[in-house]
Amino acid sequence: MSADATRRPAGAERPAGRHRVAVLVRPGVLPLELGLVHQLFGAAVSAGGERLYEVVSCAPKPGLVRTDADFEVSVERGLETLEDADTVIVPASHDEDEDCAPDALAVRTLRELRRDGRATRIASICTGAFVLAAAGLLEGRRATTHWLSAERFRERFAGVDLDPDVLYADEGDVLTSAGEAAGIDLCLHMIRRDHGAGVANDVARRTVVPPHREGGQAQFIARPVPEPGVSSTGAARAWALEHLDRPLSLRELAARESMSVRTFTRRFREEAGMSTARWLAEQRIERARQLLEETDLPVDRVAERAGFGTGTSLRQHLHAALGVSPSAYRATFRGVRSGRDDSA
Repeated sequence: MSADATRRPAGAERPAGRHRVAVLVRPGVLPLELGLVHQLFGAAVSAGGERLYEVVSCAPKPGLVRTDADFEVSVERGLETLEDADTVIVPASHDEDEDCAPDALAVRTLRELRRDGRATRIASICTGAFVLAAAGLLEGRRATTHWLSAERFRERFAGVDLDPDVLYADEGDVLTSAGEAAGIDLCLHMIRRDHGAGVANDVARRTVVPPHREGGQAQFIARPVPEPGVSSTGAARAWALEHLDRPLSLRELAARESMSVRTFTRRFREEAGMSTARWLAEQRIERARQLLEETDLPVDRVAERAGFGTGTSLRQHLHAALGVSPSAYRATFRGVRSGRDDSA
């Protein structure tokens, strides 16, 4: 099995215009984490069907690399690949991370990427955060890792602001995520950041995963799947998504599940990992992003259809969430999915 989906020889030039994602493969790598990076970034395409990323794998010692399963992967490239990457992603390794002994050559190479002043974006999945921390990339920054490894991480890297309760942490040029499934959320988040919600949602549809889970959502949700005989809030959430353009009260949502407001509020948090108000705000932001990317609607109409009521309210919420105005967001991301360059 080859971990290099592109099958091009080492040192070959990348296709013009593509963002290169390099995946650092170490002995004991988790196959799911290695595969999800290739799958998700490889599925991101422009309006004309052109791939937006080139994904390559590299290893401290090229050749056959052991995984934590009963097979190996063939990695043709060495660490020099990282020098030409726009984004570097470090999946977990059960051989190294849990013993706090990440590969010294890999750590040194990552450290040198920063020392040279390069704008390379570096991210980790699960306990890959140990490598980033060992390279000094997380010092004084907010980060996360798998909750089972949080105490071990804190003991070794006291200077890192560790938050083990979130799915991922975005510090701009350095990002970290929790367990394997959170790696999916992180990759979609980076695609969304690079090319907008439309491209990220398209990737999610192609791979049949949820299009967006906010990074601040809890790693561990008490009741992710309803127990037999226990009512769920899923129907109310589905109905809310169909009616985001109107005011939605807790009482109304609870009534759709024949629950009291108190019971509904508790169940909703258990199942969604956040409050109803926060969940609605996130869904409305996502709806507004989609409308800004895919339609010519004026900002006031986008605000109405997303449930913000007025353009002023939308501007305030979008700026708080993304740091940009609706017109700036549209100017940045509209052309990727529509093939247009307008910023109206």
